[in-house]
Amino acid sequence: MKSFSAGEVAAALKGSLYGVSEDTMLTGGVVTDSREVSPGDIYVARRGEQTDGITFAPAAVEAGAALVIAEAVPAVDGEHLPTLHVSDATAALGQLASLNVAALRESGDLTVIAITGSAGKTTVKDLTSDLLLSVGETVWPPNSYNNEVGVPLTALRADESTRFLVLEMGARTIGNLAYLTSLIRPDIAVELNVGSAHSGVFGSVENTARAKSELVESLTSGGWAVLNADDARVRAMHDVLAPGVNTLWFSSNPGSEGEPVVRAGDIESHASGRTSFQLQLPDEEPQPVELALLGEHHVDNALAAAAVAHLCGVESRTIATTLGTSGAASRWRMELIDSPSGVTVLNDAYNANPDSMAAALKTLAAMGRGDEETPPRRTVAVLGEMLELGEDSVTAHDTVGRQAVRLNINRTIAVGEGARPIYQAAHLEGSWGNEAAWVATVAEARDLLNAELQPGDIVLFKSSRDAGLRYLGDEIAGISGAQ
Repeated sequence: MKSFSAGEVAAALKGSLYGVSEDTMLTGGVVTDSREVSPGDIYVARRGEQTDGITFAPAAVEAGAALVIAEAVPAVDGEHLPTLHVSDATAALGQLASLNVAALRESGDLTVIAITGSAGKTTVKDLTSDLLLSVGETVWPPNSYNNEVGVPLTALRADESTRFLVLEMGARTIGNLAYLTSLIRPDIAVELNVGSAHSGVFGSVENTARAKSELVESLTSGGWAVLNADDARVRAMHDVLAPGVNTLWFSSNPGSEGEPVVRAGDIESHASGRTSFQLQLPDEEPQPVELALLGEHHVDNALAAAAVAHLCGVESRTIATTLGTSGAASRWRMELIDSPSGVTVLNDAYNANPDSMAAALKTLAAMGRGDEETPPRRTVAVLGEMLELGEDSVTAHDTVGRQAVRLNINRTIAVGEGARPIYQAAHLEGSWGNEAAWVATVAEARDLLNAELQPGDIVLFKSSRDAGLRYLGDEIAGISGAQ
């Protein structure tokens, strides 16, 4: 964070100072977890669902916090702790991030990139950050810091040396992205896709599209919208752009329209799980790319990141080279691990929706088929529930079961009551013998896998995060500390 005086922060956040002088300079970082405090930090004492952060204010100050931002004024032995009293600590966190970004824009050359979509946000955030590091200091969020807490915390890590700030922005209701972009307006907004991933939360895919469009609506004249030309709902977002906003399309479909455009041609999937293609950037010579990421669905993610990098001045050869070496930076996203037992684990169980489930199964099938250099392998798909699908849940899970059969997955194991339609659909589609199974719990799935898996097998773990399959994937992979 840029250095501010306590008085400047108090004025911006419309709060009152206690136990600290207005002239006190705040030169540290900002945290919401008292266990992460370093000397000089600001500790924001948010009210959580289980605990109130103000309870830990004394420990934060003892660890060196220079200021506590809280909805009450904590004291120890009758003495006020250094506190900025505000009405809403979470809102104050966002206002502090807004102050920081505005000050950095005024004093330096900061470009803010914001990324949203029903799927792929974290992957594109990671790829984009890797690409931008080649031309300037870049700040990006760890994991999926994409809400009203994570976005400000990421923005508060930017300082005078930061050239690019990459933000992942998620939405659970209409208005979420409008709020986030009111705090931190992007210069480049990336719209990946609109799917049914959260239709149970938004009520419909149309409402999801409305919520996602708030990101590009925040752009002002001179800004850039990076839009997926192959997604009809994203294409429609072009119509809501403000006058003077530029558009850069990306597409993996040779017949797509829209100029300028970042394209992928000659797409080919390999038994290694990797995908190769020709990257065509506007006014540049085509560059061959073989993605380090596994799965053909990552071509679109790579194109989105390449489009941002192109706008930010990264050379085409550097883009191609980086895409060929940039693997999954965040855990449990098409993470390939060869276990000590000889079983290969493909752990993609952090998020799941119908599109990403289909993509993961296609990748597993391609890796199992082998090629001239790689022998065929037995494929096992361990599939848990896709959450937040609302009334479409049964139909979506039914489709997954049928896809597994049509892709000739050797063994499909559905885990949990919500995933039972996967098993039922596999049987209706023509699965026979013991190709498909259903178990009620992760523990039962563990026992079944331990009894059946053999060296040479490749096993996919795919589910929404709360289904818990990512930890089972770690166990089967032999990762120590798996929960």
